Formats: sequence, C-alpha cells, structure tokens
Amino acid sequence: MTEVEHQPGAGMPDAWQRIWMPERMAYIKGEGKAGCPFCDIPAMGDEEGLVVARGAHVYAVLNLYPYNSGHLMVVPFRHVADYTELTQDETDELASYTKQAMQVLRNVSNAQGFNIGINQGSVAGAGIAPHLHQHIVPRWGGDTNFMPVVARTKVLPQLLGETRALLAQGWAAGQA
Repeated sequence: MTEVEHQPGAGMPDAWQRIWMPERMAYIKGEGKAGCPFCDIPAMGDEEGLVVARGAHVYAVLNLYPYNSGHLMVVPFRHVADYTELTQDETDELASYTKQAMQVLRNVSNAQGFNIGINQGSVAGAGIAPHLHQHIVPRWGGDTNFMPVVARTKVLPQLLGETRALLAQGWAAGQA
C-alpha cells in the first residue's frame, strides 16, 4: 500500500465508518446541469411536469428523485434563490401550499409525519440552489429499511405518475 492509502480520509475505511461516493463530486460541482428545471416545469402539462397544483405565485410538484412516495416540493414561479428574496405574497402562498400539501398527503396516503425544509444554498445541500424550493416529505412508521444502506436503493410502492394523479385529485377535491 502507498502512503496515501494509509492516511485517514484517503478513501480507506476508518473508525467513522464513512461511505465513500466519489461520483457525487460531479453533482456537487454542478457538472452537467444546464438551465433551470423549476423554470421549465410550469410550461409543461401537469402530468408531464409532475405538477400537483398551481397557484398564483407557487406550484406543488413531485420530486423526480423522491425520498418517499408523495415527496412534494413547493416552488415559486419566479426564479429566486434566497428565501429572504420572496415577496410577502410568495411567502404567504408558499406557507399555504405547504399546509395544504400536508393535509392532502394525510388524507390520500395516511402520512403519519413529515420532514419539511429548504436547503438554502448549495453548501446546505440544495441540488438546484439558484431556484428556491421547499421539500415536503411524508413519513410513516417503518418507512426506512436496509435497502438504502445495503443496496443504495430506495423502494417506492407507487409510480410517480400514479402518485401525481392521486395527489392532484385530492388537492382538487379540497381534501385539505
């Protein structure tokens, strides 16, 4: 072994049980990202764009890479990066859509809890940092298992199109 292979942090197992994923560096650096999908989605049809509901200032859309079934994002139509740059009307509607998303997810899929948040900036984990978006991730008891750890795989029980239709129907029916 070389000297580099013996040094902590050089990709070798250590006491911290780190999982090395060097392929993520391209994602972190933003390589291969062109345009803004959150600006493109509103021009698409609801099914094609996975849009659940549209308001005057924001829209609710399914995450293309969900942590759980029903993982929604509330996104302002306006291309804005920072929460403090939202107008009061945008802030109010973002909050209202977040509440409505929670109610719809409870009603149509019996969500028992939620992870809600904004990763503000790329250093905070925002995959698309230039366009603000708030995540609403429904949770259920026992919704995590060994698959993400062992197989780097997330098992979701429903296709995105089916989830979108169910949530859009619940949203339109006023199940909030």
